[in-house]
Amino acid sequence: MQRTGSKILEARFLAPEVKWFRVEAPRIARKQQPGQFVMVRVHDQGERIPLTIAGSDPNEGSITLIVQGVGKTTKLLNTLEAGDRILDVVGPLGKPSQMEKVGTCVVVAGGVGAAIAYPTARALKGAGNRVVVILGARNRALMILEGEMRSFADELIVTTDDGSYGQQGLVTDALRKMIGDDHKMDLVFAVGPIPMMQAVAELTRPHGIRTVVSLNPIMVDGTGMCGGCRVVVGGKSQFACVDGPEFDAHQVDFDALTKRNALYRDAELRALAELLKHRCKLAEAT
Repeated sequence: MQRTGSKILEARFLAPEVKWFRVEAPRIARKQQPGQFVMVRVHDQGERIPLTIAGSDPNEGSITLIVQGVGKTTKLLNTLEAGDRILDVVGPLGKPSQMEKVGTCVVVAGGVGAAIAYPTARALKGAGNRVVVILGARNRALMILEGEMRSFADELIVTTDDGSYGQQGLVTDALRKMIGDDHKMDLVFAVGPIPMMQAVAELTRPHGIRTVVSLNPIMVDGTGMCGGCRVVVGGKSQFACVDGPEFDAHQVDFDALTKRNALYRDAELRALAELLKHRCKLAEAT
């Protein structure tokens, strides 16, 4: 594992509030595997947040992270530029994705979930599978990693909620059509907002299609000690950070997961409000 201040080698926005970082982390770059993540802390008084490793360059000693600025910490991260340092980058953590040749794999990625899906989809292709990617966003401006997915996917279906790009509708609409058209599917891998992953699970369940979801977004400390990422899988309590982050979607209790995830919403909103208030004061002072 690596625990040190890590220099940002490159930073650029992919979409509004979505930023791509290339970060110096040689030991993590050498050891990381698809599906794993790092825990990041911006400053010594800050919280730790999980970020999936979107890619790595062992020769350069760098990893790639993609951050959506939603809460206090992710918005702080997105103010950093090349040359700045992230105080803590800890990893690689979590169990790697199980890569095997199964046939046709359909990867369903909603919003910034594309950053989590990308390394796994690429690895599935590397294992000899036929890979179909369904990539969705609310609108064209928020679409990320389309070119990267297209570079290896056997088929890429793009959807936007408002119809500004690709097919109009949700990623689940495209998946529903594929199932209705009797497309061959040996594995479905889904990552995105919890309601989206639940909807995917309910679409594939009646057809007995093996379905895996990544529960990376629900983590808190990444070690299993806080209990914040407890999830019921097959009737048993597990922890997304140490037992996952990938689980059999048909075994996940999404109703319990949704309730647990909502526990932190008020605290997150308060922290974000404090950050924005502080920024306003700084702007007024200048």
